[in-house]
Formats: sequence, C-alpha cells, structure tokens
Amino acid sequence: MSNDKYFEMNRVGWDSRVNTHFDSKFYDVDGFLAGNTSLREIELAELLNVSGRRLLHLQCHFGLDTLSWARKGAICTGVDISPVAIQKARDLATATKLDTEFICSDIYGFERNDVEPFEIVFMSYGAICWLPDLKKWAEIVTSNLEKGGTFYMVEFHPVYDLLAGYSYFSQDVPTVDEENTYTENGTDIVAKLATWAHPLSSVVNALIEVGIQVEKLSEYPYSPYNCFEGMVEREPGRYYLTHRGHDMPIVYSLLGRKTA
Repeated sequence: MSNDKYFEMNRVGWDSRVNTHFDSKFYDVDGFLAGNTSLREIELAELLNVSGRRLLHLQCHFGLDTLSWARKGAICTGVDISPVAIQKARDLATATKLDTEFICSDIYGFERNDVEPFEIVFMSYGAICWLPDLKKWAEIVTSNLEKGGTFYMVEFHPVYDLLAGYSYFSQDVPTVDEENTYTENGTDIVAKLATWAHPLSSVVNALIEVGIQVEKLSEYPYSPYNCFEGMVEREPGRYYLTHRGHDMPIVYSLLGRKTA
C-alpha cells in the first residue's frame, strides 16, 4: 500500500474521532471556551515569548492548542489532515473571536510560498508517529521557518512504544492497528490507523540535517495526559509509568533554531 493510501486511511480514522474528542472530558472544550488553556506545563515553561510572533502549528487536530497560543498573543496558523477537525477549529476560532487561520492539508502537501515565513513552528503530543518520512518532515519545518526562527516540539517518548510491544526503530512498512480512541468516551469509536516508529536519534538528526540547531533536548518521567494504561497521578497533572520499579521516560521535548 502506498503512503497516500495510508494517509487516506488515517484521515478517515481521524474524521471519525473528531466529534467524540470534541465532546470529551479529555479535551474539555467547555473549559477552554470558559477561558482555560489547553497548553500543559512543559510547553508553557519552554516555549516563551510568543506574543506578536507568527506561529505555525503542524497537525493541530481541532485547534485547541493553536487557539491557546493565540490567546497568548501569537499570530497562529494551524494545519491538519482532517477536514472535520479543521471545521471544528474554525468554529472555535469564531466562537472565541481569535483571528486564527486553519488549513486542511497533510503536512507534506502544505505550501505557503506567498507569505512571510513563520517565526515559530510548533507540534505536540502524538504527532510524529503519523509521518513516514522524517527527512521530508524536517524540510517542511525549515521551509516554513524564517532564519533564526524557533522550532519546538513536545512528544511522547518512543521508549514507551517499545515496552508496549511495538518497534523502537523505523521500519519500511507502518504498523496498522484497529483500535478505540483514547478519550474516556471513545470505547465505541474504532478505526484502522497506520503509524510509523521513529527513534529519538532519527528525529534529532533529521532536524540537524536541514539546518535546525538543537539548543535543548529534555526527557520527562511523566505525561500531562492520562493516556496510557497503568498510569499513576503522583502530582496534579503528572502521570507516571514504571518498568521494573523505575520511572519510564514518557515525554521528550526539543527546542531548536534555524541557522541557515
């Protein structure tokens, strides 16, 4: 099967999830509309000074994080493969009166050559596994980022995938699973989805090779989301997993700057 067919499979799967996610406690859209942020402590502590800066959010789902950055003063554009999610994002932008642009595209097909490059490119939590080609992904990042601009990502650690029974290292063919969605109200939402494994070294090296200077790489023994089986909330909003009595790395973040 070609990657285009896998992308179409994933688009259909994500389209089927959007309304369930939108209504879930996990995403808490009502709280967001009441003024809460969807951003978590890690990214809030590490991606600073966004006000007045052009920010591109890749794989934005229905835009809660994009709009949360807009509330902090960023000039935001969100991109996602699901037209259902993008319509929800536009509805939220209208409801909150946040002047944010949302574009429906898989990121490999995303091009905006007629506008200024962005000052920040951002992506987060459960995004990189939907991409088969990290070289092409890194090229999209750098082509949309101005010289001196910031790239920031926060993502689930690939060690978890290994201990959950999946490959740590990249493979030519993706893993295809038929599974429920991860929100508390999603037990009846089953979709077939294709994901690609990427070790941490592949992510870092893909960015370095296109001129992103990595300034900080951090690993965390907790997740801000209770999204994996067996997690324990030891402190408010911090969910841990252990393996043979030791804390697992659950999340990593990377901050870089375009140098060329």
